[in-house]
Amino acid sequence: MVRSSKPAVTGAHYGLKDWLVQRVTAILMAVYLIMLAGIVFVNAPQDYAAWKSLFSAQWMRIATLVFFIGLFWHAWVGVRNVTMDYLHPTAIRLTVQILVIVSLLFYLVWVADILWS
Repeated sequence: MVRSSKPAVTGAHYGLKDWLVQRVTAILMAVYLIMLAGIVFVNAPQDYAAWKSLFSAQWMRIATLVFFIGLFWHAWVGVRNVTMDYLHPTAIRLTVQILVIVSLLFYLVWVADILWS
């Protein structure tokens, strides 16, 4: 019998995809925050009406929604990786992951409702 010198590859193979998602979402969030800081620096909203006016533009709502989608996706990848590494009992790990998914989806719907209400 011939043995291979390479170890068997196991797991879900999320590595490269996770790495790329984390980097892309981090860049999207950084660009949004720099843009928002620039807008606030140039024309600082002084009251609720000014903030509401800033977020009444359709492009700003879409940019904010993209920011939060990136934030929640970034958070999901991180939480999923931590639970896969440290929560070994399958039932507990899946329960925590389902609760996180449901929570993040709830927050995403909430953000959309706030932006378009």
